[in-house]
Amino acid sequence: MATKSIDDRTTPSRIADRRVRKTRRQLRETLVSLVLEHGWDAVSVKDVCDRADIGRSTFYVHFVDKEDLLFSAFDELHGLLVERANEPPVPFAFAEALVAHASENVRLYRALLGRKSGHAMQRCFRETVARLIAGELEHLGVPPDGLGIVTQFLTGGFAEMLLAWLDRPSRIERGVLAAKFRDFALGAVRAAR
Repeated sequence: MATKSIDDRTTPSRIADRRVRKTRRQLRETLVSLVLEHGWDAVSVKDVCDRADIGRSTFYVHFVDKEDLLFSAFDELHGLLVERANEPPVPFAFAEALVAHASENVRLYRALLGRKSGHAMQRCFRETVARLIAGELEHLGVPPDGLGIVTQFLTGGFAEMLLAWLDRPSRIERGVLAAKFRDFALGAVRAAR
C-alpha cells in the first residue's frame, strides 16, 4: 500500500509561516506609509497597529517596538542585496542592486533617508550598508587595521550619493551611479592596502 505524501504548501507550519510573513510585511509597509506622512518621531506602535488593523498583542508577538520593526526591514533588505549582489561576483555589486532597489522603491527610500526619517532610520540604513561594505572589504583583502575607517568612509559616501540621487534621479542613470561608487570604493581599497 502506497503512502500519500503531504503537499508542503498546505502543512500547518507552512501556512503559519505565510501568515507570519504577511503580517510582518504589512506592518513594515504601514510603518513606511506613516513615516512618509508624519515623520519617524511622530509615529507610534499604536499608530502602526491602528493603520494595519492589527492588534497590539499581535504586533508584540513579532516585534519589541517600532525600532525592532525597522531593524527587521533592514535585515530583509540586507539579505535581498547579498542575494542580488552575488549573481555576477563583481566587487561592490551590492551598490547596483541597492540603487536598483531604491529606484524601484523611491517612496521607501525617501522615508528611510529623507527629512522625515529620523536618526534611528538613517542609522539602520547606514549599518546595513556598512555590513555590506565590510564584507566586500574583507573579501578584497583590506587589512584589519584599516577595515573600520574604510568602511565608515565608504558607507558615508554611498549614503550621501544615494540621498542626492533620490532627490534628483534624472541627473544620473542608476547604473552610472553604482559604477561611480564602485570606482571610488576600489580606489579606497587600493589606498588601504
